[in-house]
Amino acid sequence: MACVINTFRIYFNNLNGWFFIGMMSHRDTLENLNKHLPLRDKLIAAHESICQQFPFIVRVAVTLYDSKTKILKTYIHSGDDDSQLENYQELIANSPSLKALLDQGVPRVINNSLTFTEGENDRTKRIARQGYKASYTLPMFNEGDFFGFIFFNSTETDVFTEAVLRQVDIYGHMIALMVINELSSIKALTAAIKTTSQITHCRDPETGSHLDRMSRYSRLIASTIAKKYHLDDEYIEHVFMFSSLHDIGKIAIPDEVLLKPGILSDDEIVIMKTHARKGREMIDDLVNNFGLHNIKHIDVLRNIAEYHHEAVNGTGYPEGKIQNDIPLEARIVAVADVFDALTSSRPYKQAWTNQKAIEVLNELAGEKLDADCVSALVNNLDEIEKIQQLFIENTYG
Repeated sequence: MACVINTFRIYFNNLNGWFFIGMMSHRDTLENLNKHLPLRDKLIAAHESICQQFPFIVRVAVTLYDSKTKILKTYIHSGDDDSQLENYQELIANSPSLKALLDQGVPRVINNSLTFTEGENDRTKRIARQGYKASYTLPMFNEGDFFGFIFFNSTETDVFTEAVLRQVDIYGHMIALMVINELSSIKALTAAIKTTSQITHCRDPETGSHLDRMSRYSRLIASTIAKKYHLDDEYIEHVFMFSSLHDIGKIAIPDEVLLKPGILSDDEIVIMKTHARKGREMIDDLVNNFGLHNIKHIDVLRNIAEYHHEAVNGTGYPEGKIQNDIPLEARIVAVADVFDALTSSRPYKQAWTNQKAIEVLNELAGEKLDADCVSALVNNLDEIEKIQQLFIENTYG
């Protein structure tokens, strides 16, 4: 059997003569999901496809759940102007309806705007101010573990019928898989770093609850300065996830220097300072070896590891950068790290009070530490104390 290809037709020749099968042109509405794009761009592509069927769905948003603090945090969304709903977090217990979804593991449909306008929860009031009149909320699970919600918001009422929901569910689970893929890549990188640390048998005394606290101090700072620096939730979340890896370069520091109980000599200080550059090199190697180039904001991790010991007056290391030449994420982590170091007990020092540590931070503001980042932390003492209560200091820090 012979065939001839013509525009949008394929002609076949058999014993009965020529005939053709018509072909049609079709554009894959989800083709952007195949590309190397940031997660938010993929979410926008998915939303555009949803709108072709359901134009009343004007926004899709993802929130993440921190199981250690029981806090729900805004993460990414597909809207153009979401200022009312960005940079927001709350205890899930403060939102009874969402807490019920977590406990029951089922989605929620709101088809009447009255639920929003009468809501006492701050986030519910924010939704009402945005003009959303209906919402479908789908909890996300990974291997049975809850990790957040997907929200489908509409400016029309009574639109989420059973027929619509059957289609939206498909998109919801697809979006959840995209988020899982992104977070899994970060977890893989973190696991690789932890494994490397265990293999080398190096032990940094500043581990354990120190990392839990300072990563949340970092998120607190980033959230507080978000409006001034135009930071979106995705950036803030990556600062939180990557900040605990700031000192990974210490894996390469010899035990006699890293674990020395007394004051380091000048030569030992030189060796210790190499951990910043070594940390950057290790991250580059791990990203290449594990094929993790798709992680958005990977440069945030590189900058945190390499530049968190820079000082705004140029006296830091490894490059002596000054002021805004120091990446913002490194300036954020520097303040969080110094504050927790001051307020934590170590084999060579007692823990300082929060007030004493705040006084020192204020003295360092504009000299060693970024003034905006210092102000963002010290003016949130209530939040600091909540973090300290959740992640109490232990013998190993």
